[in-house]
Amino acid sequence: MITDEALRRMVDELTGVHGVLGVVLGGSRARGDALPTSDVDLGVYYEGVPDTAELTRLASRWSGRDVAVGEPGTWGPWVDAGGWLEVEGTAVDWILRDVDRVAAQADRANRGEFAFHLQAGHPLGFLDVAYAAELATGVVLADPAGRLASLRTAVTAYPLALRDAMVGALWEADFLVGAAEKGARRADTTYVSLALARAVLLCAHALHADAGRWVTNEKGLVPAVAMLPAAPERFSRDAALALGALGTTEASLTAAVAAVGRLVGETRAALGDR
Repeated sequence: MITDEALRRMVDELTGVHGVLGVVLGGSRARGDALPTSDVDLGVYYEGVPDTAELTRLASRWSGRDVAVGEPGTWGPWVDAGGWLEVEGTAVDWILRDVDRVAAQADRANRGEFAFHLQAGHPLGFLDVAYAAELATGVVLADPAGRLASLRTAVTAYPLALRDAMVGALWEADFLVGAAEKGARRADTTYVSLALARAVLLCAHALHADAGRWVTNEKGLVPAVAMLPAAPERFSRDAALALGALGTTEASLTAAVAAVGRLVGETRAALGDR
């Protein structure tokens, strides 16, 4: 497993690359629930145009094999680029983050604005204000100019305006349940599964927002509702049961739609007074 000393040397080298402003540890290691086999997720924050040739050289040297670090935008519109390394038997992910885009999304979060965007690897869509969430929940490992610390101060507390916007977005969950009912009558399992999964995830986003919990992506979002004190008691379990028993008949799909409809109603009830 990669040692703390090796990680520190890596971070020092990254911050020496032209354009790189700082490095933030994210994921399970930042949350404190990592397993020995967990990846090390490093957000490499840059300004302007980073020297990707130098980043590629460093990544290849650390990995002991050729590793390409792509130009910003080559991984899609919302996941700039980065590199997949393996160092001392540990997967180490470098994820590039444009600090100006992070600042813009932090401002949007504080204004209560958000959107989900098409991006490979994100079934619900990439949540744009996740840029702010990553900084708010991560551990700053290097920040020579203090830019990241300044941005982080603005988003450490979950914005009340964003909470209200996430809760307000529950209208779509109701709409999706209604659409899924029509799909169930045609025994269209694929359509129903997409509609119900999105409805459940929107509920989970609203519940996390109400609890003041930043969200960076969809992974583990629904199971984590069980950890929220004011969430419906059996939300995570009932969501898994409903989505796990869709079946292929009108009867089974209709039952799943009804179950998710109840979850949406329970979510609205739980959030009703806040």
